[in-house]
Amino acid sequence: MDRKPSPSAQSRQLRWLAIGVVGMFAFAVFAMPPIYRVFCELTGLNGKPSLANAQAKPEADLDRTVTLEFVTSVDAGLPWTFRGNLTSVDVHPGQIHRVSFQVENLSDKAVIGRAIPSISPAAGTAFVKKTQCFCFEQQTLAAGQVVEMPVVLYIDPALPKNIKTITLAYRFYRQPDIEQKI
Repeated sequence: MDRKPSPSAQSRQLRWLAIGVVGMFAFAVFAMPPIYRVFCELTGLNGKPSLANAQAKPEADLDRTVTLEFVTSVDAGLPWTFRGNLTSVDVHPGQIHRVSFQVENLSDKAVIGRAIPSISPAAGTAFVKKTQCFCFEQQTLAAGQVVEMPVVLYIDPALPKNIKTITLAYRFYRQPDIEQKI
């Protein structure tokens, strides 16, 4: 004999399922990003570079070169174009280098974006020292605005000798629009 749950038991079960779904969504949206960011900073995982002080940089290793490759992309929800002025550059570890990227807002209104960096191979992440980067804060571009955005960095000479190429990837994501009060 099949017993069907009573209507009140079904509605109670649906309520708990709905609460669970809302709870999981809230956790994923509000709690996970800061936890993930702290985890990446502590472990160096996911190619999150460290902010460096240029005054404390070590001596340059002029007997060695490392190729830095640059990869750019824009999330589908952001009406921008984004490209590096260089696709790659050879650098000596310990020497400060400045590279520029060009961003254009294709929209007819101001849009806010934020670049998320990633570095590979993961073993090279701790050795990329950025002193200036557009990725440190969100960017607001006016309608049709074109901007040159710099990155100033150096590679720590302690980089393992077997790492000959490091790829720096930046992906811009749209940030929530801030309502402007007049």
